Amino acid sequence: MGGYAAYIWPAYAVAAVVLAGLLVATLKTLRASEATLKALEGSRGPRRRNRKDGARREAAGHEAAAGVSEG
Repeated sequence: MGGYAAYIWPAYAVAAVVLAGLLVATLKTLRASEATLKALEGSRGPRRRNRKDGARREAAGHEAAAGVSEG
């Protein structure tokens, strides 16, 4: 390494420590976010229907009540 090994190897070590720290921090944040999401989903109650689905079902119900046939 041309006499620069005393600088290069510590630089690699510092980079490895920083990358490992970033990995640990990211995994902790991911787990916390997943736990928050799970808690929010659990406290939400039943899911609401999509507005478009509800409108289609309503229209189909009105057509059936009015005697309109498909075809």
